[in-house]
Amino acid sequence: MALTGMEIFKLLPKTNCRECGLPTCIAFAMSLSAGKIELSACPFISDEDKEKLAQTDAPPVAIVSIGNNKKPLKVGGESVMFRHEKRFNNPTALATLVTDTMDDSQVDAGLQRFCKLRYRRLGINLQADLVAIKNEAADAQKFVGLIEKVKAGSDAKLILMSEDPDVMSMGLQCCAEQKPLIYAATRDNAERMTALSMEHSCPLAVKADGLEELIDISTRLMDAGVKEIVLDSGARTLRQAFADQVHIRRASVHANIKPLGFPTITFPCEMAQNLSMETLIASQFISKYAGIVVLSDLQGESLFPLLLERMELFSDPQEPYMAPEGVYEIGNPDRNAPVLLASAWALTYYNLTLAAETSRTPVFLCIERLEEPDIMCWCHHCLRSTQKGKFNAASTIQFIEKCKLEERVDHKKLVISARNAEFKAELENALPEWEIFVGPGEAALLHGFLPEFANSL
Repeated sequence: MALTGMEIFKLLPKTNCRECGLPTCIAFAMSLSAGKIELSACPFISDEDKEKLAQTDAPPVAIVSIGNNKKPLKVGGESVMFRHEKRFNNPTALATLVTDTMDDSQVDAGLQRFCKLRYRRLGINLQADLVAIKNEAADAQKFVGLIEKVKAGSDAKLILMSEDPDVMSMGLQCCAEQKPLIYAATRDNAERMTALSMEHSCPLAVKADGLEELIDISTRLMDAGVKEIVLDSGARTLRQAFADQVHIRRASVHANIKPLGFPTITFPCEMAQNLSMETLIASQFISKYAGIVVLSDLQGESLFPLLLERMELFSDPQEPYMAPEGVYEIGNPDRNAPVLLASAWALTYYNLTLAAETSRTPVFLCIERLEEPDIMCWCHHCLRSTQKGKFNAASTIQFIEKCKLEERVDHKKLVISARNAEFKAELENALPEWEIFVGPGEAALLHGFLPEFANSL
């Protein structure tokens, strides 16, 4: 189990030297316990204590890297059952399936969708991660040809799927440098698959028939020296697979059962007859507790909601999302569109965007980053002291100058929230060429304010 902050503090030199960037050793210990700083940041901890900390602070669910060392995909690394206890670390990887029995047009279309279906939300890139390449034909050359096609047609990390060690060996010869996930070692082929994993330094998945067999095979792989393992209990119904995911996570986090202390892989593509049902099943596994989810296909209406779920679930609950600072054009505004000033809190951005779209009024939304951005926003409630997070005239002037609003609009009229009304006079003195208007205190009331204000410009 991971050490608490106080347990870590007892092993530190307690010099309060500040060379780690924090004011005290207790602050360093708490940050290390929360995963916000690396152990290497402390220059004075002894090698003995460093080794002890490294061993005891390893996450119950081991980290598995897929892909080459330049930009590997990491799954696992989790240490809690529930997000509010700490946070989830490495987002569930989403994969699309291609097989060597598909015709070229099907494979090409699937790879095109993999490359095309990419989104950007609040400055974060959202996309699928893996292509699972399955050997269904009794022809190793077809399997190799499909691997080469996927490599040439995408930048995806790879999962090679075959239970035949000879076929897997040929597949690895053409892509071992990309460090694909080998799927899968079973009760019958575990020894040969282990040898391939060790030879090519690739992570190895285990496919079993139930949890008892899963523990047995995983133990055999660990004893043989395999360090990066991915688990598949073999369940192909939602009820049993869901139960297995919970049992595996609980066993690793609370019971410290080492053979189950690895990320899991699930196959909604083998549990449903259509993509809509696959998507529903995948959404369950993203929340509980799959490391990898394999879908039969990628479609925007299916992938995008899964990416949003993953994005929210694997965010830090102590650090709410912020929109990148800048000017956002909502609804193709022209040079006479209203200009709104708001903080960078994501909820503020979403509320204002929705209000502008609902009112059918194009606007320029100026998002400024504040130290406490969830205060003085356009939301219907605020949770912290209103003495924090106020706009500052000096920084706001710099922000407005950086945005070059005069190049976007013919007027110089800026709307602020009624929650910031006391800021109006300060801002007018600092920006005498701008006219400051106080809008509603809540984004929900903008649908009535914006059209009338826009007509007055």
